[in-house]
Amino acid sequence: MHKGRLEAFSDGVIAIIITIMVLEIKVPHEVSLDALLKLGPIFLSYIISFIYVGIYWNNHHHLFQTVNKVDGRVLWSNLFLLFWLSLIPFASGWM
Repeated sequence: MHKGRLEAFSDGVIAIIITIMVLEIKVPHEVSLDALLKLGPIFLSYIISFIYVGIYWNNHHHLFQTVNKVDGRVLWSNLFLLFWLSLIPFASGWM
């Protein structure tokens, strides 16, 4: 397998993870600054989670610049990483 396919799949999964995280931020029904301030903890949780996922994405990108061959161990290791990253929206929502 060419490493480009694995990178594209991983990029797609990470993009979906970030999309799910941002969908947790509900639009306030009131038109006031107080309504926005109530979203502060949720927005802070999103920012921290976004940075965390971004660091993993950046490291993943740099790691795969050095990869020459993708075998079964690399595929399963990557899936293991993506599994744990996919739980970040749950953890963000829980916070």
